Amino acid sequence: LQRECHLKPASINRTLISLKCYFGWLVEEKQLSQNPAKVVKLLEQEESPPRHLSDQEEQGLVAAVTNAGSVRDRTLILLLLHTGLRASEACTLRWDQVQIGKRSGLLQVVGKRNTYREVPLNSTARAVLLEYFAQIGGQSLYLFPSVKTRGALTERALGYIVTKYARLAKLTDVSPHDLRHRFGYRMAETVPLHRLA
Repeated sequence: LQRECHLKPASINRTLISLKCYFGWLVEEKQLSQNPAKVVKLLEQEESPPRHLSDQEEQGLVAAVTNAGSVRDRTLILLLLHTGLRASEACTLRWDQVQIGKRSGLLQVVGKRNTYREVPLNSTARAVLLEYFAQIGGQSLYLFPSVKTRGALTERALGYIVTKYARLAKLTDVSPHDLRHRFGYRMAETVPLHRLA
């Protein structure tokens, strides 16, 4: 697997774990007297940093959704880039969770394990949301409804939307979580980490 197929350690370890489990089961079922895979050690894996978009990739993605996308899709992608929302948080965001004033705004987000937090909106996020409100204006309970069901957008559908515009921008392997990482990396340049957290 390593020398001939040139697989990465994570892929090799998945295969080894499957073999260990299989031989362990054979020993339990008394098909074998001992587990030959028990002594096989897993490979060390290198921890790679999370992927995030470069400035050019971000500009390409925004240009692609602006030129070819709907107002919903453009607002969704820009909001992900400028707030760092998780995919699940963006999908279930409701109109009543958005507060926009002339010089400030925030999103009231319920995140993992029902934790509540307020996410500030910068001028770009406020402008795109105001434009979206003017065109769509509360036709659904959810801020970004599914076109088919009018209910909450699913995380899978959000992934499809991001992938669609990433392909148009000639980017590969971009997920909604990469947009969150992009926000985090950009904010970490100017904001202390304890505040960013």
